[in-house]
Amino acid sequence: MVARAQWKTTAGFLFATIGSAVGLGNIWRFSYLTYKFGGGAFLIPYLIALLTVGIPLLILEYGLGHEKESSAPMAFAKIGHKYEWIGWWAVTFVMFGIVLYYMVVIAWAFNYLVFSFNLSWGNDTNTFFFKTFLNTSKSPFAIGNMRPLILAAVAIIWFINWLIVYKGVEKGIEKASKIFMPLLFFVTLLLVIWGLTLPGAREGIKTYLKPNFSILKTRAVWEAAFGQIFFTLSLGFGIMIAYASYLPRKTNVVKNALITSFANSGFSFLAGFAVFSALGYMAHSSHLPMDKVVTQSIGLAFVSYPQIINSLPILKSLFGILFFGMLVIAGISSSISIIEAFTSAIIDKFHWKRKTVVTVISILGFFGSLLFVTQAGLYWLDIVDHFLNTFGLIVVGLLETVIIGWLYKASTLRNHINKSLNNSKFILGRWWDFSIKIIIPFVLGFILVTSFIGELSKPYAGYQWKEVLLIGRDWLYYTLIIAIILSMTKRTVTYNK
Repeated sequence: MVARAQWKTTAGFLFATIGSAVGLGNIWRFSYLTYKFGGGAFLIPYLIALLTVGIPLLILEYGLGHEKESSAPMAFAKIGHKYEWIGWWAVTFVMFGIVLYYMVVIAWAFNYLVFSFNLSWGNDTNTFFFKTFLNTSKSPFAIGNMRPLILAAVAIIWFINWLIVYKGVEKGIEKASKIFMPLLFFVTLLLVIWGLTLPGAREGIKTYLKPNFSILKTRAVWEAAFGQIFFTLSLGFGIMIAYASYLPRKTNVVKNALITSFANSGFSFLAGFAVFSALGYMAHSSHLPMDKVVTQSIGLAFVSYPQIINSLPILKSLFGILFFGMLVIAGISSSISIIEAFTSAIIDKFHWKRKTVVTVISILGFFGSLLFVTQAGLYWLDIVDHFLNTFGLIVVGLLETVIIGWLYKASTLRNHINKSLNNSKFILGRWWDFSIKIIIPFVLGFILVTSFIGELSKPYAGYQWKEVLLIGRDWLYYTLIIAIILSMTKRTVTYNK
């Protein structure tokens, strides 16, 4: 049995897991979904999703990694060799899918951090982002040239990630997380306080939280809430399984899952105040209604926020540095966890040296990111992100609950978790078994079926069928093939069940 690294402190583990969960989507996606789906009313299905799906599934992944002392592929292999491919598929499409374009988005934030010093984006932030900065081509297959500024930033971001993971769990990831996460929360709180002092901020917050309870009758709001919980906690990535495998034997898995879950959701809620107070100011200063200044996802961060910064009366550069610095920190804290999940899987199976593994996959990852640095990169990012998140992660999460809940038996894992609670008075009850065996598979299955039906009705986001299938669908296929090959490859290291 190969000796595993361990977290030096529980705080280090929590900072790392919260860092993985808190990413770019917490800053703009949660805020936009809350605004879109009934304001304060959205918090009801969101909280229900957190309690019924998010926390139980996070406990599952923590418990599985902790009991098997293994990364995702080896943890499933210890349940049964035929399940190993599931763990490999998770870490493969995350490592050679999600993180490839995620690094590019972090690089955009890094570029904009630099742009903030002299407000290089000018007055027309929309034209600057899409035409000048990205120089977006006309279609996904019109690849075009690589953007030099983005390429340089991607190289820097990959180097930072390589350096942190290269140093290992305790000296690299834990140490970096202990710096990044307090800094991230401090900067976010500073932006919230600053934003609330701006004219129009009150109207922005009112728009953010004003409840519309009638929307709770619609299916879309519940799908959005459960989807957000699933994605924001890094469930199905293989990350939490790997991170939990580095915990000592006596560990309160349930308590750690609760802290991670509520810290992640609390950050999302807090970041919403920073976003919507600034949007309220923008609406006030431009004499526009709120619905004209609220945009989702990338447009919010790289178009709307620079517009807000342009309209500030003082300290424009400082506001930009803080905001885009926050995005960079949030992005890196998540990306290092993805690299570690794949690194841990390779080391577990082949017993190769960490420094060699991290270096090789970082080089491969950098070259893989180059596709998203091209003029067609935004299209590829959009399509690949949609398919991996909508289908890849949901399928992995569904398979996890079926294997653990019905084949391995949820009660078996629950007994291990309760034994390792370190004299805690709180014991995980049978309600958890019911959630793993019934509630979560039903919810994820429902989301998967409705998403698939919607996918068949028309091509995603107005793309051509050829583009959607060759980019999105085939990316899932190729990573699945790689996962199966890795699972069938003879292991170098033996392990105990």
